[in-house]
Amino acid sequence: MSSPFAELPATVWDGDVLVHVGSPLREQRMLAEGEAIAPLGDRAVLTVSGEDRLSWLDSLTSQALAALTPGISTELLVLDPQGHVEHAAAVVDDGERTWLIVDRDDAPGLLTWLLRMRFRLRVDPQDVSDAYTVIGGTAAAIAALPSEVGTVATWTDPWPAVSVGGWGYAAVDPHPGTERDWVEAIVPRDGEAQLAQAVARGEIALAGTLAADALRVAAWRPRQRSEADGRALPHELDWLRTAVHLSKGCYRGQETVAKVHNLGHPPRRLVALQLDGSDAVLPEPGAEVRVGDDVVGAVTSVARHFEEGPIALALLKRTTPTDAPVTVGVDGGVISAAQEQIVPPDAGRTAAIPRLPRLSRRR
Repeated sequence: MSSPFAELPATVWDGDVLVHVGSPLREQRMLAEGEAIAPLGDRAVLTVSGEDRLSWLDSLTSQALAALTPGISTELLVLDPQGHVEHAAAVVDDGERTWLIVDRDDAPGLLTWLLRMRFRLRVDPQDVSDAYTVIGGTAAAIAALPSEVGTVATWTDPWPAVSVGGWGYAAVDPHPGTERDWVEAIVPRDGEAQLAQAVARGEIALAGTLAADALRVAAWRPRQRSEADGRALPHELDWLRTAVHLSKGCYRGQETVAKVHNLGHPPRRLVALQLDGSDAVLPEPGAEVRVGDDVVGAVTSVARHFEEGPIALALLKRTTPTDAPVTVGVDGGVISAAQEQIVPPDAGRTAAIPRLPRLSRRR
């Protein structure tokens, strides 16, 4: 679907996803300061209507949703029987419909699964991405969208606060995600056209997905299409914070979630990597992470941050020493990196986690 933003000058696209508008680092700063908004063409919008929608979603997913108050934002995971993340969605209910914001590539699979699970319940899942799109930015930037845009719902990212029933593994104080102010607005397609006209008149500034994703990586915020590789457990990504309710009723994968949290440790752990900034080459997602000659994991997300420089998220083996220097594969060689602990090796209910300072930011 062609975006009305595509007619604007200086925009760079990957298919129908706005990548940047000429200066990704400047766009990051503007996004963070509420001076720009980001059209999120890599998102899709699903809705679930019907009287049973919240109790039904509650029974299927990791989040407690049966009593979700209209306008309150949360997120859910759909797990396989072994507890691996299959789908993820941002969730907000308006009292009549539950809105789900999902990664676009994951939308068909999630919708198909929801349709199969309806049985005789009064629920109606639909993909409404042809009618609605998603715009991201700070709370102030989204609140300032022109009224003619017609925003139908807004989702405020709960990360990194520990939600009711959740559990946080990252022991850093302050958590870098506390600095991230992020809201996603669901707007009608004709409202998107109105917004593009406001941008053309110079009333609103644009940022691309490169900028939005860099702010996410700096906040250690997992994303389904990046960090969930088909075998990821939510514990490995510190996703129990916002997407899992540990004391709700049964759902698929709950036994593994409880067992790993209460009795064991996740086999891998998410780390933040400060990459050697002396080389202009950045690793690709999937690049091998090594300690010496041993492969200990892989990069999941990578970005060039406007303050921190080259950064990445990676999933490493739990047994990888937390202070070990690592190297990351790039085209034509390797670069050095320093790891910053997100999920500790002994993550779980019984772990005694000290409060750790953050590594100094690059300027």
